[in-house]
Amino acid sequence: MPAQTRSLLAVQDLEDSSRTRGLADSDLNALRAVADWIKTFVAMPNNDLGRGGPVCPFVGRAMERNTLWLAPERVADRGVADVVQLVNDYKGRLLRADPVQGEAIAFKAIVVVFTDVSADRANDILGDAQVAQLLKPSYTQDGVVIGEFHERNELSSVHNSAFQPFRSPVPFVLLRHADITDWKLYLSDEDWLGRWARRFPESAVPALAEELRRTNWQQLEP
Repeated sequence: MPAQTRSLLAVQDLEDSSRTRGLADSDLNALRAVADWIKTFVAMPNNDLGRGGPVCPFVGRAMERNTLWLAPERVADRGVADVVQLVNDYKGRLLRADPVQGEAIAFKAIVVVFTDVSADRANDILGDAQVAQLLKPSYTQDGVVIGEFHERNELSSVHNSAFQPFRSPVPFVLLRHADITDWKLYLSDEDWLGRWARRFPESAVPALAEELRRTNWQQLEP
């Protein structure tokens, strides 16, 4: 049976000894490394990104609202089923955390940091097809996006194939609510693009049309 999930910490909590008391130094150092990477890279613009704005449009605003939470977990000796169950437990915590309705839910996120896992081991765990298959219902049923970050992640930016923004210094998974703009993540996967369209049945086509209007669509051949 998987261990109980850990306490959630806001980024600013990492400098409060009363909040981090009881954490092993290795766990705290891993959390700080991820938090620093998020603040200095993910939440900032980047010339290599291929578009304006921060690398991720969600996490910076989540930090401003104190709704970006981190939790350390040790999973090196756990199997695939245990890791999936652990992530699903955090998904439940994300869904229950305030706010639970309205536009503000788009800026809730939980970062589960795997503090004892090497980049190679993270690639083995998170790249496992069984993990991806078992986590698919999270999006279909609950509208939760689960992203994997580690040094071996080969996924690239939609706007620049040479830019790989998912390579983090410490392995972690990010859980957040689905957003209408997520179609950009799924263009190369018909299964996931279909899941996105079914989640946003009334707004999917207008969202794609709005993006197309930003291109030179009128010059396309009929």
